Amino acid sequence: METLMILVTGATGTIGGHLVRQLAEAGAAFRALVRSEAKGAALGHPFAVGDFDDAESLRAALAGADRLFLCGGGAVPVAHGEPQPMIRQEKAAIDAARAAGVRYVVKVSVWRPTPGAPLSVGAHAEIERHLAASGLAWATLQPTGFMQNFAPGGAIEGAYGTGRVAYVDAADIAACAAALLTAAEPREGAFPLTGPEALTHAEIAARLGVPFRDLPPEAAAAALRARGLPAGFVTDLLTLYAGMAAGEMAEVTPTVRDLTGRAPRSFDDFLAFGRHAGRGGR
Repeated sequence: METLMILVTGATGTIGGHLVRQLAEAGAAFRALVRSEAKGAALGHPFAVGDFDDAESLRAALAGADRLFLCGGGAVPVAHGEPQPMIRQEKAAIDAARAAGVRYVVKVSVWRPTPGAPLSVGAHAEIERHLAASGLAWATLQPTGFMQNFAPGGAIEGAYGTGRVAYVDAADIAACAAALLTAAEPREGAFPLTGPEALTHAEIAARLGVPFRDLPPEAAAAALRARGLPAGFVTDLLTLYAGMAAGEMAEVTPTVRDLTGRAPRSFDDFLAFGRHAGRGGR
């Protein structure tokens, strides 16, 4: 069987950290794209130093790669209506991959990416369109929120209402990526990823043993503005809150099992394994 070389971006992040360990355990050939020699050395796996905004470093990192795991940063506060930087960065990575002869891209996206939607939901939709038009074989992983977003010790507050969300463990997202990246033949399409159950934020807070404060949208907006977030960014965040409260992330999909052959980790198991702090592997 042909040996495939995989370039892993976001290798020191929540998903990428799990992915590089899983690829190493599987004996896959890969290199990680990191921003500094120190980060690469700490990773303990083959690496290339580079950045999405440095075209030459992307070209060097992609040399000889057959497949690309594309995982950029999330949405950041920008002026209302301004494009998210990750749109430019991930489009550049896709173009560089095509020029380098990469044949297959597995991209981390978001749940139900929608053109024109706020923050990362609309941004990922634009990037997905660019990927689909690139001529490359592609797959997108579309997770709900990460279980890793819940740190121990702090209260959960926001305009969540009683909406349920089927949060997924980042290690399960990584396992799905590993299954796609190491398959003999590319498997294309969009893969919606969830955990095995949809929970309210009150239920999550109870399992964490922390307070839950369901805020009216106006109070949630005031709290976000008090943290220094721009008004337009706060408006967009409230739109996402409203979607959660309406149950837009309550669907449970079989995709993790379909791709990996095993059930996704439950929130209780996630907590039992200390994964709320991003520790451990699978």
